[in-house]
Amino acid sequence: MDQFNGLNMGLGTLVKLSNAKTRSISAENFTGEKGKGGMATSGTGESFARDLGQGWKVSPSVEIEPGSVFTMAEIDEPGAIQHIWLTCFPESWRHMILRMYWDGEDEPSVEVPLGDFFCNGWCERSNVNSLPVAVNPAGGMNCYWLMPFRKSAKVTVENRMPEKVVLYYQIDFTLTEVPDDVAYFHAQWRRSHPVKYKDVHTIVDGVKGRGHYVGTYLAWQTNNNGWWGEGEIKFYMDGDDKFPTICGTGTEDYFGGAWNFEQPKGEYGIYSTPFLGLHQVIKPDGLYRSQQRFGMYRWHIMDPIRFHEDLRVTIQALGWRSGRRYLPLQDDIASVAYWYQAEPHASFKPLPDNDGLEVI
Repeated sequence: MDQFNGLNMGLGTLVKLSNAKTRSISAENFTGEKGKGGMATSGTGESFARDLGQGWKVSPSVEIEPGSVFTMAEIDEPGAIQHIWLTCFPESWRHMILRMYWDGEDEPSVEVPLGDFFCNGWCERSNVNSLPVAVNPAGGMNCYWLMPFRKSAKVTVENRMPEKVVLYYQIDFTLTEVPDDVAYFHAQWRRSHPVKYKDVHTIVDGVKGRGHYVGTYLAWQTNNNGWWGEGEIKFYMDGDDKFPTICGTGTEDYFGGAWNFEQPKGEYGIYSTPFLGLHQVIKPDGLYRSQQRFGMYRWHIMDPIRFHEDLRVTIQALGWRSGRRYLPLQDDIASVAYWYQAEPHASFKPLPDNDGLEVI
């Protein structure tokens, strides 16, 4: 019988012994080396620990200067990231760019604003209670996507803010052998601001190779009155051209809801479950906050969408107009697509500048 490698954790595998090694990287142990945690003599907690000294929370966080890229983790052995926790202040979430590189690649497999990656694209704290992503009071961001690598892993964050950002973080990983049939984790951010009239929002396109799509997050701002979620999500795969293989029946349907998410009558029913949710509803305040905004996620963990050659995913912004007719909307939609695939991956579309990222 093959030795358990410490991956694919769950209640059914917790009893299994393995030769995998557990390590953790944080501001208290930048390299994750065994027996090297809590050794700092300087750091963001230095003044608070002045009466206690080494070992007493001297370096719990880092300060990232404006315009700089901080390397959160660099691992040079095979294994997998199994958990990420981090926190910083919400105003920076859209302007802190999270990137991940596997096996020495030059272009990242993950490139997403930090808040959007954790289903908080509107830079306002919203709790998430799902299986791969959990956001807890007050802005504690957790990720449990399994992120394997065969040679190395590198995780960075770029500060595009005009001032320095204080970041607390911890990356928990295992060092172990990775099977040949295991794919690499990818995530990409897109925004339509606004969606062009009679056009669609593209969640992801240009994906080449073999893999499976595992999740969608949408930060959606409505720019019209009335219901906004009649649009269909469509998955074009393996040579699909004009028409997709998978076509949804409506926005709230894709996210596991029904009938405009309305419950009780006249209110949105907010929910956050292991695989899907409408976890954030931001209402106008009668002064400067003029538009409704929503946060939604859908994880294809039990039903991954498998592709063998290519993948493109789009969603319509669709409401109602007079005469019971559909109205193509021009809403502000930002999205994160999450998928696994064999490398190499196609180059990502470049992120916009700060004005293109900004929540306004």
